[in-house]
Amino acid sequence: MHDPQDDRPLPGLPPRALIGMVHLAALPGSPSASQPVDSIAAAAAAEARILAEAGFDAILVENMHDRPYLRRTVGPEIVAAMTVATAAVRAAVGVPVGVQILAGANLEALAVCVATGASFLRAEGFSYASVADEGLFAEADAGPLLRRRRELAATGVAVLADIRKKHSSHAISADLDLGEHAAGAAFMGADAVVVTGTATGSPTSVEDLAAARRGGPLPVVVGSGADAATVATLLAHADAVIVGSSIKRDGRWQKPVDPDRARAFIAAARGR
Repeated sequence: MHDPQDDRPLPGLPPRALIGMVHLAALPGSPSASQPVDSIAAAAAAEARILAEAGFDAILVENMHDRPYLRRTVGPEIVAAMTVATAAVRAAVGVPVGVQILAGANLEALAVCVATGASFLRAEGFSYASVADEGLFAEADAGPLLRRRRELAATGVAVLADIRKKHSSHAISADLDLGEHAAGAAFMGADAVVVTGTATGSPTSVEDLAAARRGGPLPVVVGSGADAATVATLLAHADAVIVGSSIKRDGRWQKPVDPDRARAFIAAARGR
Protein backbone atom coordinates (compact mmCIF):
# COMPACT_ATOMS: atom_id res chain seq x y z
CA MET A 1 0.00 0.00 0.00
CA HIS A 2 1.42 3.39 -0.94
CA ASP A 3 1.52 6.42 1.28
CA PRO A 4 -0.76 9.30 0.19
CA GLN A 5 2.35 11.47 0.12
CA ASP A 6 3.57 9.24 -2.71
CA ASP A 7 0.55 9.97 -4.90
CA ARG A 8 1.45 10.16 -8.58
CA PRO A 9 -1.51 11.85 -10.27
CA LEU A 10 -2.09 11.40 -13.98
CA PRO A 11 -1.41 14.57 -15.97
CA GLY A 12 -4.42 16.85 -15.76
CA LEU A 13 -6.33 14.63 -13.33
CA PRO A 14 -6.75 14.60 -9.54
CA PRO A 15 -5.12 11.97 -7.32
CA ARG A 16 -6.89 8.59 -7.35
CA ALA A 17 -8.68 9.49 -10.58
CA LEU A 18 -11.65 7.44 -11.78
CA ILE A 19 -11.90 7.00 -15.55
CA GLY A 20 -15.13 5.62 -17.04
CA MET A 21 -15.22 3.75 -20.34
CA VAL A 22 -17.49 4.60 -23.27
CA HIS A 23 -17.51 1.58 -25.58
CA LEU A 24 -18.65 2.76 -29.01
CA ALA A 25 -21.03 0.64 -31.05
CA ALA A 26 -19.37 -1.16 -33.96
CA LEU A 27 -17.91 1.39 -36.37
CA PRO A 28 -18.25 1.41 -40.18
CA GLY A 29 -16.49 -1.46 -41.90
CA SER A 30 -16.21 -3.66 -38.80
CA PRO A 31 -18.03 -7.03 -38.87
CA SER A 32 -20.86 -6.05 -36.49
CA ALA A 33 -21.44 -2.53 -37.84
CA SER A 34 -25.13 -1.64 -38.10
CA GLN A 35 -25.54 2.00 -37.04
CA PRO A 36 -24.78 5.32 -38.73
CA VAL A 37 -21.95 7.33 -37.23
CA ASP A 38 -24.21 10.11 -35.98
CA SER A 39 -26.24 7.61 -33.94
CA ILE A 40 -23.08 6.06 -32.50
CA ALA A 41 -21.79 9.50 -31.53
CA ALA A 42 -25.09 10.52 -29.93
CA ALA A 43 -25.18 7.34 -27.82
CA ALA A 44 -21.56 7.87 -26.77
CA ALA A 45 -22.30 11.43 -25.68
CA ALA A 46 -25.32 10.26 -23.67
CA GLU A 47 -23.26 7.62 -21.84
CA ALA A 48 -20.47 10.10 -21.19
CA ARG A 49 -22.96 12.50 -19.59
CA ILE A 50 -24.16 9.71 -17.27
CA LEU A 51 -20.60 9.01 -16.19
CA ALA A 52 -19.69 12.66 -15.68
CA GLU A 53 -22.86 13.28 -13.68
CA ALA A 54 -22.09 10.22 -11.53
CA GLY A 55 -18.75 11.81 -10.62
CA PHE A 56 -16.13 10.27 -12.91
CA ASP A 57 -12.99 12.37 -13.34
CA ALA A 58 -12.44 11.46 -17.01
CA ILE A 59 -13.92 9.48 -19.90
CA LEU A 60 -12.09 7.01 -22.17
CA VAL A 61 -13.62 6.39 -25.62
CA GLU A 62 -12.84 3.01 -27.22
CA ASN A 63 -13.92 1.01 -30.29
CA MET A 64 -14.53 -2.13 -28.22
CA HIS A 65 -17.30 -3.48 -30.49
CA ASP A 66 -15.08 -3.56 -33.59
CA ARG A 67 -13.88 -7.11 -32.85
CA PRO A 68 -12.10 -8.99 -34.30
CA TYR A 69 -9.61 -6.14 -34.14
CA LEU A 70 -7.03 -5.11 -36.68
CA ARG A 71 -3.40 -5.12 -35.58
CA ARG A 72 -1.71 -1.71 -35.27
CA THR A 73 -3.39 -0.03 -38.27
CA VAL A 74 -7.08 0.71 -38.85
CA GLY A 75 -8.79 2.20 -41.88
CA PRO A 76 -9.58 5.89 -42.38
CA GLU A 77 -13.27 5.14 -41.81
CA ILE A 78 -12.45 4.08 -38.21
CA VAL A 79 -10.34 7.17 -37.58
CA ALA A 80 -13.08 9.40 -38.99
CA ALA A 81 -15.81 7.75 -36.91
CA MET A 82 -13.69 7.83 -33.75
CA THR A 83 -13.09 11.54 -34.34
CA VAL A 84 -16.80 12.26 -34.70
CA ALA A 85 -17.69 10.25 -31.59
CA THR A 86 -14.87 11.66 -29.46
CA ALA A 87 -15.78 15.21 -30.48
CA ALA A 88 -19.38 14.51 -29.43
CA VAL A 89 -18.21 13.22 -26.05
CA ARG A 90 -15.93 16.23 -25.59
CA ALA A 91 -18.86 18.55 -26.30
CA ALA A 92 -21.11 16.68 -23.86
CA VAL A 93 -18.91 16.70 -20.74
CA GLY A 94 -16.59 19.04 -18.91
CA VAL A 95 -14.09 16.41 -17.79
CA PRO A 96 -10.97 15.27 -19.68
CA VAL A 97 -11.49 12.72 -22.46
CA GLY A 98 -9.12 10.02 -23.70
CA VAL A 99 -8.98 7.74 -26.74
CA GLN A 100 -8.06 4.12 -27.36
CA ILE A 101 -8.25 2.50 -30.80
CA LEU A 102 -7.98 -1.28 -30.83
CA ALA A 103 -5.77 -2.98 -31.40
CA GLY A 104 -2.68 -0.93 -30.74
CA ALA A 105 -3.56 1.72 -33.31
CA ASN A 106 -1.77 4.32 -31.23
CA LEU A 107 -0.78 6.71 -34.01
CA GLU A 108 -4.40 6.87 -35.11
CA ALA A 109 -5.53 7.45 -31.51
CA LEU A 110 -3.07 10.32 -31.25
CA ALA A 111 -4.50 11.83 -34.42
CA VAL A 112 -8.00 11.68 -32.94
CA CYS A 113 -6.73 13.34 -29.76
CA VAL A 114 -5.16 16.15 -31.77
CA ALA A 115 -8.28 16.67 -33.88
CA THR A 116 -10.70 16.70 -30.93
CA GLY A 117 -8.66 18.17 -28.09
CA ALA A 118 -8.70 14.92 -26.13
CA SER A 119 -6.26 14.83 -23.23
CA PHE A 120 -4.78 11.33 -23.24
CA LEU A 121 -4.56 8.02 -25.06
CA ARG A 122 -4.22 4.44 -23.89
CA ALA A 123 -1.52 2.63 -25.83
CA GLU A 124 -1.04 -1.10 -26.33
CA GLY A 125 2.37 -2.32 -27.40
CA PHE A 126 4.17 0.83 -26.28
CA SER A 127 7.22 -1.08 -25.06
CA TYR A 128 8.38 -4.69 -25.58
CA ALA A 129 6.94 -7.31 -27.94
CA SER A 130 4.01 -9.65 -27.25
CA VAL A 131 1.58 -12.00 -28.96
CA ALA A 132 -2.03 -10.83 -28.77
CA ASP A 133 -5.34 -12.13 -30.14
CA GLU A 134 -4.59 -10.16 -33.29
CA GLY A 135 -1.14 -11.69 -33.76
CA LEU A 136 2.44 -10.68 -33.14
CA PHE A 137 3.16 -7.19 -31.85
CA ALA A 138 6.77 -7.51 -32.95
CA GLU A 139 7.90 -3.93 -32.51
CA ALA A 140 7.28 -1.46 -29.71
CA ASP A 141 5.44 1.72 -30.63
CA ALA A 142 7.13 4.22 -28.31
CA GLY A 143 9.61 5.58 -30.86
CA PRO A 144 7.18 6.34 -33.70
CA LEU A 145 4.40 7.48 -31.35
CA LEU A 146 6.40 9.99 -29.34
CA ARG A 147 8.08 11.38 -32.45
CA ARG A 148 4.69 11.94 -34.05
CA ARG A 149 3.43 13.53 -30.85
CA ARG A 150 6.34 16.00 -31.01
CA GLU A 151 5.78 16.68 -34.73
CA LEU A 152 2.12 17.48 -34.06
CA ALA A 153 2.99 19.81 -31.16
CA ALA A 154 0.86 17.52 -28.99
CA THR A 155 3.20 16.81 -26.09
CA GLY A 156 0.32 17.66 -23.74
CA VAL A 157 -1.47 14.47 -24.81
CA ALA A 158 -0.54 11.94 -22.12
CA VAL A 159 0.28 8.33 -23.02
CA LEU A 160 -1.06 5.65 -20.66
CA ALA A 161 0.89 2.53 -21.64
CA ASP A 162 -0.33 -0.98 -20.95
CA ILE A 163 2.31 -3.34 -19.55
CA ARG A 164 1.87 -7.11 -19.85
CA LYS A 165 -1.42 -6.36 -21.58
CA LYS A 166 -4.53 -8.52 -21.15
CA HIS A 167 -5.59 -10.84 -23.99
CA SER A 168 -1.92 -11.44 -24.75
CA SER A 169 0.90 -13.93 -24.28
CA HIS A 170 4.13 -12.52 -22.91
CA ALA A 171 6.43 -15.49 -23.36
CA ILE A 172 8.74 -13.33 -25.49
CA SER A 173 9.53 -11.17 -22.47
CA ALA A 174 9.02 -13.81 -19.78
CA ASP A 175 12.46 -13.14 -18.31
CA LEU A 176 11.23 -9.68 -17.24
CA ASP A 177 9.02 -9.26 -14.20
CA LEU A 178 6.22 -6.73 -14.11
CA GLY A 179 8.33 -4.14 -12.31
CA GLU A 180 10.89 -4.35 -15.11
CA HIS A 181 8.13 -3.83 -17.65
CA ALA A 182 7.10 -0.71 -15.73
CA ALA A 183 10.68 0.53 -15.65
CA GLY A 184 10.98 -0.09 -19.39
CA ALA A 185 7.83 1.87 -20.17
CA ALA A 186 9.14 4.77 -18.07
CA PHE A 187 12.49 4.66 -19.84
CA MET A 188 10.70 4.73 -23.21
CA GLY A 189 8.76 7.87 -22.26
CA ALA A 190 5.29 6.79 -21.13
CA ASP A 191 3.34 9.13 -18.85
CA ALA A 192 1.70 6.29 -16.86
CA VAL A 193 1.51 2.50 -16.88
CA VAL A 194 -1.70 0.46 -17.02
CA VAL A 195 -1.84 -2.88 -15.21
CA THR A 196 -4.57 -5.42 -16.03
CA GLY A 197 -5.80 -8.92 -15.39
CA THR A 198 -5.69 -11.52 -18.12
CA ALA A 199 -8.87 -10.45 -19.95
CA THR A 200 -11.53 -7.75 -20.13
CA GLY A 201 -13.30 -7.65 -16.77
CA SER A 202 -10.78 -9.91 -15.02
CA PRO A 203 -9.36 -8.62 -11.73
CA THR A 204 -6.11 -6.71 -11.48
CA SER A 205 -4.05 -8.02 -8.59
CA VAL A 206 -2.75 -5.71 -5.89
CA GLU A 207 0.53 -7.61 -6.05
CA ASP A 208 0.94 -6.59 -9.69
CA LEU A 209 0.08 -2.98 -8.85
CA ALA A 210 2.68 -2.97 -6.09
CA ALA A 211 5.29 -4.47 -8.42
CA ALA A 212 4.60 -1.83 -11.08
CA ARG A 213 4.89 0.89 -8.46
CA ARG A 214 8.21 -0.42 -7.22
CA GLY A 215 9.49 -0.74 -10.78
CA GLY A 216 9.40 2.90 -11.75
CA PRO A 217 8.31 6.45 -11.01
CA LEU A 218 5.20 6.59 -13.17
CA PRO A 219 1.55 6.68 -12.06
CA VAL A 220 0.05 3.19 -11.95
CA VAL A 221 -3.43 2.70 -13.40
CA VAL A 222 -5.81 -0.24 -12.90
CA GLY A 223 -6.93 -1.34 -16.36
CA SER A 224 -9.43 -4.15 -15.77
CA GLY A 225 -11.70 -5.85 -13.27
CA ALA A 226 -12.50 -3.02 -10.88
CA ASP A 227 -15.95 -2.99 -9.31
CA ALA A 228 -17.70 -1.38 -6.36
CA ALA A 229 -16.51 -4.14 -4.03
CA THR A 230 -12.82 -3.81 -4.92
CA VAL A 231 -12.22 -0.24 -6.03
CA ALA A 232 -11.29 1.15 -2.60
CA THR A 233 -8.68 -1.58 -2.13
CA LEU A 234 -7.30 -1.03 -5.62
CA LEU A 235 -6.99 2.71 -5.01
CA ALA A 236 -4.86 1.97 -1.97
CA HIS A 237 -2.27 0.56 -4.38
CA ALA A 238 -2.87 2.54 -7.58
CA ASP A 239 -3.04 6.14 -8.75
CA ALA A 240 -6.10 5.79 -10.99
CA VAL A 241 -8.70 3.24 -12.07
CA ILE A 242 -10.20 2.67 -15.51
CA VAL A 243 -13.54 0.87 -15.32
CA GLY A 244 -15.89 -0.45 -18.00
CA SER A 245 -17.61 -3.79 -17.43
CA SER A 246 -18.85 -3.35 -13.87
CA ILE A 247 -20.62 -0.04 -14.57
CA LYS A 248 -22.60 -1.56 -17.43
CA ARG A 249 -26.01 -3.19 -17.16
CA ASP A 250 -25.62 -6.62 -15.52
CA GLY A 251 -21.89 -5.96 -15.27
CA ARG A 252 -21.32 -6.87 -18.93
CA TRP A 253 -19.20 -4.64 -21.18
CA GLN A 254 -21.45 -5.35 -24.18
CA LYS A 255 -24.39 -3.56 -22.54
CA PRO A 256 -25.10 0.17 -21.99
CA VAL A 257 -23.89 2.12 -18.97
CA ASP A 258 -26.10 1.59 -15.92
CA PRO A 259 -26.51 4.90 -14.02
CA ASP A 260 -27.09 3.11 -10.70
CA ARG A 261 -23.95 0.98 -11.09
CA ALA A 262 -21.94 4.05 -12.09
CA ARG A 263 -23.08 5.97 -9.01
CA ALA A 264 -22.44 2.96 -6.75
CA PHE A 265 -18.92 2.64 -8.10
CA ILE A 266 -18.18 6.31 -7.37
CA ALA A 267 -19.67 6.04 -3.89
CA ALA A 268 -17.55 3.00 -3.09
CA ALA A 269 -14.39 4.64 -4.43
CA ARG A 270 -14.96 7.85 -2.49
CA GLY A 271 -16.05 6.11 0.73
CA ARG A 272 -19.50 7.64 0.75
